[in-house]
Amino acid sequence: MASPRPTARTLSRSDTLGFVLFVIGGVAIAAAVIVQTVLSLGPALRNDGVRLHAPFVETVVDAPIGPSGARVPVQLDAAVLFAPELQPPAQAALVLSHLLFAAVVLTVVALLLALCFGILRGRIFRRRHTGYVVTAGIVAIIGMYGVPFLQNMAVNGALARISDYTFDRAVVGTVDVLPIFAVAFLAALAGTVFAVGDRLQRDTEGLV
Repeated sequence: MASPRPTARTLSRSDTLGFVLFVIGGVAIAAAVIVQTVLSLGPALRNDGVRLHAPFVETVVDAPIGPSGARVPVQLDAAVLFAPELQPPAQAALVLSHLLFAAVVLTVVALLLALCFGILRGRIFRRRHTGYVVTAGIVAIIGMYGVPFLQNMAVNGALARISDYTFDRAVVGTVDVLPIFAVAFLAALAGTVFAVGDRLQRDTEGLV
């Protein structure tokens, strides 16, 4: 009868150092995101002097870039808006965008740190690790779509407020789909690798 082999694996010093640095970097990212979220939530909650990065669609403006500062028509693709205040729906969307961004980053960092700690214990492929990788990918995709969507709602509210509801070019479709598909592909690939590795590892241990 085959006896099970110990599942622990010995990591080299360079491997261990790499994971430790990854953990330190993850903690630093989490701390920076918390600070950034707190600073961003202040103006959004006070609803006073909100600063928004706004993309524009087919919007022509006059810029003083001609001879002697003459105004020349240019197409505006992006600008920073300073809204004195937002309507409640736009304010809620802005607050939710900051909270969702923080929640997504902190969740992904926590899952990847849990993966690192699991590997540092000596076993790389486990069902739990597969779950960490797949869940991190799903959460990242949600954030990559949800955060820009909510920010677009806030920008549209700011444009409506600033123009007294006369600006008729709403910001729509500014979510970049290609990176979302790339992250989805990488998450699926990583999840498959961990799932296959876990199965092969359990099969090998059963034969020894």
